[in-house]
Amino acid sequence: MIVFVCGQKSYIVYGRYNLLEIHLWQGRQKENCVKLQLKKNCNMGLREDLLKSIWHAFTALDVDKTGKVSKSQLKVLSHNLCTVLNVPHDPVALEEHFKDDDEGPVSNQGYMPYLNKFILDKVQDNFNGLDFNRMCWTLCARKNLTKNTLVITDDDAFKIWCIFNFLTEDKYPLTLVTEEIEYLLRKLTEAMGGSWIEEKFEDYKIQLNAKQQCLSVWEIIELIGTGHFSKGMDRQTLSMGINEVFQELILDVLKQGYMMKKGHKRKNWTERWFVLKPNVLSYFVNENLTEKKGHVMLDSSCCVESLPDKEGKKCLFLIKCSGKTFEISASDKKKKQEWIQAIQTAVNLLRQGLPAPHKEARQKRKELRQKLQAEQEALEQRMKELQTANETKQRELETMRKKLEEDEVSAAEEERRRQQTQAELQDRYRTDLEREKMVRQQMEEEVAQKSSELEQYLQRVHELEDMYRRLEESLEDERQARQDEETVRKLQARLLEEEATKRAELEHLHLQQQKAISRTEAEKQELEQQRIGKEQALQAAMLQLDQLESERKEALEQYEEVMKKLENAANKTRSWKDKVAQHEGLIRLIQPGSKGPQLITNWGAAAFTEAELNLREKSWQEKKGSTTQ
Repeated sequence: MIVFVCGQKSYIVYGRYNLLEIHLWQGRQKENCVKLQLKKNCNMGLREDLLKSIWHAFTALDVDKTGKVSKSQLKVLSHNLCTVLNVPHDPVALEEHFKDDDEGPVSNQGYMPYLNKFILDKVQDNFNGLDFNRMCWTLCARKNLTKNTLVITDDDAFKIWCIFNFLTEDKYPLTLVTEEIEYLLRKLTEAMGGSWIEEKFEDYKIQLNAKQQCLSVWEIIELIGTGHFSKGMDRQTLSMGINEVFQELILDVLKQGYMMKKGHKRKNWTERWFVLKPNVLSYFVNENLTEKKGHVMLDSSCCVESLPDKEGKKCLFLIKCSGKTFEISASDKKKKQEWIQAIQTAVNLLRQGLPAPHKEARQKRKELRQKLQAEQEALEQRMKELQTANETKQRELETMRKKLEEDEVSAAEEERRRQQTQAELQDRYRTDLEREKMVRQQMEEEVAQKSSELEQYLQRVHELEDMYRRLEESLEDERQARQDEETVRKLQARLLEEEATKRAELEHLHLQQQKAISRTEAEKQELEQQRIGKEQALQAAMLQLDQLESERKEALEQYEEVMKKLENAANKTRSWKDKVAQHEGLIRLIQPGSKGPQLITNWGAAAFTEAELNLREKSWQEKKGSTTQ
């Protein structure tokens, strides 16, 4: 038998189970209980938020300030509520609920049972909260909003109205306490990029405590709309600050901004405006949120991973969720780390079943105020008890004094004894009075000490919040510094590796150059020897050329002399032939020819005899031998 306790219910399980099955079953039962509790808390929170807006609308319909609204107005209000909340409207139920009240108006207490039974109990999470708030705002703003002194638009005033409903407690009439006013103004100042002036708010806090210590929604709108805490800021900056606080507190926007997203089909990179909420990451064409391109539903199985730079894109990270992956590129490393941390925070909140950070912070502030209020009430109750005891003592003393006076008048004979007794009693009562005064002073000192401790505690809370914020900033700086250090270390390792590779290449080139230089030196020496040999051969050839030139000149001179001789001989022969022809007519001398082969030289056939030719050849050979030597 196994007994399992969940909340106020107990479960008894019979049968044989191993230890693993028991643990698994208990884990499932605990998870179901947690889910049911979270759903119940969410429904309660949703009902409280809806009632706040409906209260504003009902109060606006109460023209006479009597707490009553006519039935016709309630019909219109109920019909509008059913329309914006997507609840089926039953007009007959309203008539039956107020069938005995046809003659007069209906009070708020009489309308609440109908509102809970026929509207709020049927509400599901399938309606547009902004449309619902806009409808209630339209009913109440028309009557209460004064636009003459405001520097903000109606839309900004509506957003402040929604923020007021979020921060206020479910105590009617709805007002915003001093701590929440400071929280709202501080958030708005930070969103506008200004610096929070603690002294200025302390002065305003003193003025506020002197009056009522809290503000209504219309006083909050007037305080922000008149620019009392935003002097030096233009209207656009104030409007942007209100919008940023509205998106964080009302729309649950954890982070938003431009990033590049890689498409699933075309694989191209497109710039989108991303909006991160606790359970979804949506992306739009631009920051106006007019055209939604898609969303990423977050759950406990989602994870975020950092990616190295690729395809010319830097600061990449990957979102894995429900079988899909999304590659996103941030503008710089800081934005990348902020987005990764924000998405991981949202996933952790889903895994732990926790609400958004600002809602959790609101709950903590509420619990702290309740704790301080309980301590203050206990202290006031103690003061009242002490005051009551003191008054009782005073009445007893007065009664005893009157009794002594009566005894003194009625018993004159016992005057001395009674005087003595009276003196003793007076001394004793004086001692009691002094003791009571001391006790009262001690209680007053305790009250003052408790008040100072309360102020010190509040101051300590503010200091701890500032310290926590600075600690988060320091941790973020340290994390970023570690990442930068890791990046620089990797870069140095890569540079050292490239330097070693370059050095090996340079040493290899140096060895090749040394070998090439040695081969070049050997070839240079060989070429130098060849050059010297060729120069010597050239000089010998030049000498031979000069010798041949001189021989040619001598041969030319001899040729000219022979030509002259030949010409003279030819002239003589011609003259002789003419003479013979003249004397002998046609007689031609026939001479015997040479029996040997006819010699041919440069000067023609049979220009030299064979003996002369042999002499010339012999002399040329001798000259050639002398030139060579």
